[in-house]
Amino acid sequence: MIDIKKINNLDKSEFLTIFGNIFEKSKWISEKVFDLKPYDSLESFTSKILEVYDNSNKETILKILNLHPELAIEKKLTSNSESEQTKANLKECTPKEFNEFKKLNIDYKKKFNFPFIIAVKGKKKTEILNIFKERINNNLEKEFLEAKNQVKKIAMFRLEEIIK
Repeated sequence: MIDIKKINNLDKSEFLTIFGNIFEKSKWISEKVFDLKPYDSLESFTSKILEVYDNSNKETILKILNLHPELAIEKKLTSNSESEQTKANLKECTPKEFNEFKKLNIDYKKKFNFPFIIAVKGKKKTEILNIFKERINNNLEKEFLEAKNQVKKIAMFRLEEIIK
């Protein structure tokens, strides 16, 4: 567990080591949040991280979305993504499931120009695959907003793991 006093006392290097991947490969968010210290509570700290993300323009959000790995396919994952996908059994796909994920990843990326993103915590591969099959039918505007919200959920799960 990490409390607000400890967060406020971290130097920039320590802060970025701990919080730099809250948003997948987007350390710049944590750098901005570091510069806003000190925080009076964990809630204000958390809200500032989300606020920096939420206030990003559409082009920046699209860049963040494209930093996320494809599900069940990507070989080079951050430690966070590796752990999350492993817990959802995405590393144990049958050949049929693997091929479904592969085809969906290709079709989804072609349609939306960013990878399918879902907060996998608490979900298993069958549920994820079913949601994937549903969401690929969304229009771009709806799916962009859904992907943006899923990134936020992932960030919250990652923050909870650190500060719990």
